[in-house]
Parts: sequence; structure tokens; C-alpha cells
Amino acid sequence: MIAALFTGIAAAPWMRAALRNGAIVLAVLLFLLALRRSGERAGRLAERLEAMDKVNDIQRQMLDAAARRPRDRSDFADRLRDGHF
Repeated sequence: MIAALFTGIAAAPWMRAALRNGAIVLAVLLFLLALRRSGERAGRLAERLEAMDKVNDIQRQMLDAAARRPRDRSDFADRLRDGHF
């Protein structure tokens, strides 16, 4: 019954054109929604990458500071006397 009704409705040329245009509009809408979603995902990944870069820079600075520290008390005293600390 429904198939016969749909066949009768789709038999009209203007209805076929409306269905075709509706399908095209639906496809474009779905494409735009997928594009928006992928853009949001790319934005989140860019924020995560920026945060990781900041963390890596801070860790690198900490490692550099640890490498330059005095090894013992006498080295610390020598640096203070020489004014290189």
C-alpha cells in the first residue's frame, strides 16, 4: 500500500524534482556538519599541541637549570666568590 502510494507520488515530474533537490540539500547539510565537526576536532588537537609545547619548554628549562647547578657546597661557594652564580 505504501509502496503504491509512493510510486504514485513519485510519478509526478515535479515531485521527482522535489525529491532530488531534497536529497541534494540533505547531502550538502550532512557534508557541512561533518566539516564543522572535523574543524572542531582539529582545533582541539591544535590546543593540545600548544599545551604540550609549553610543558616541554618548561621541562627543558628545568633540565638546563639542573645541569648548570653547583655540584657541591665548595663549588657553590666558589661560584659565589667569583660572582658567576
